[in-house]
Amino acid sequence: MDELVSSFIEYLLHTKKFSDHTAVSYEADLRDWISFHKEYTNSDMAPGDLAGIDASGFRAWLADRKRRNLASRSTARALSALRSFLGWTAKERGIKNDAIAIIGSPKIPKSIPHALETDEIMSMDDAIGGVEPEPWLAARDRALLLLIFGSGLRISEALSLTDSRVADKRDAIAVYGKGKKERLVPILPAIWQAIEKYQRLRPFATGRLFLSIRGLPMSARMAEKVIERLRLALRLPDYITPHALRHSFATALLSNGVDLRSIQELLGHSSLSTTQIYTKVSAADVMSAYNAAHPKA
Repeated sequence: MDELVSSFIEYLLHTKKFSDHTAVSYEADLRDWISFHKEYTNSDMAPGDLAGIDASGFRAWLADRKRRNLASRSTARALSALRSFLGWTAKERGIKNDAIAIIGSPKIPKSIPHALETDEIMSMDDAIGGVEPEPWLAARDRALLLLIFGSGLRISEALSLTDSRVADKRDAIAVYGKGKKERLVPILPAIWQAIEKYQRLRPFATGRLFLSIRGLPMSARMAEKVIERLRLALRLPDYITPHALRHSFATALLSNGVDLRSIQELLGHSSLSTTQIYTKVSAADVMSAYNAAHPKA
């Protein structure tokens, strides 16, 4: 089974072009399922056993995840990983399981993303120099913050940028999103100015745009810590994260009349239903303003 799972992960990375993060998550989900199955049946799983697992075996795993208080969203992803794996084994190895098709995904409560107010973002921008005394790191953090908020990038997309990709300083650049899909994102003059300042001050040039203090590629966790430090310094709400900056980009566009299809393209969403959640954000703002202003509210 180890060899089979490893081959599947290689397929995801090299054929399906999944991100490293997604592939790692899928592998962890599959190994969780295999570990549970061993305890459930009191025996090691062999590839040939895959075809004979019935619906009760799959449901027992989902119930076990619920007992472990794992989030519905996490379990839905794990089930998706298992479905993909069994689909691959059927196609590539001739090992088909029919029972997985009748297993329903757990319901995921739809939450409205938090968007930052403009003054919160401006206060973060102003505070960067005080939070990070090293000039080149402060310039890096400012360029990253403006890039995510100004262009709506996922943190992984921003951190994957290279010096060569931003060399031309055009109005828009190509980024690779989920599934290695390419799209154009706008880059405002203020963002270019922040990036150019950072590049002038940066003591390393390794090819990757955003670097750590040691000159290594900046990780997502490092970027999260940058926002955490700003949030704590300014006593801002816990929901302010790198992803909240992306939410704020989308919400600002919607509030200023940009249509959902355009926002979908800018964000790199594969489905319009994913983008439609921002209409709820806008509606929530409308109701909040109404309740604050109407004399009968």
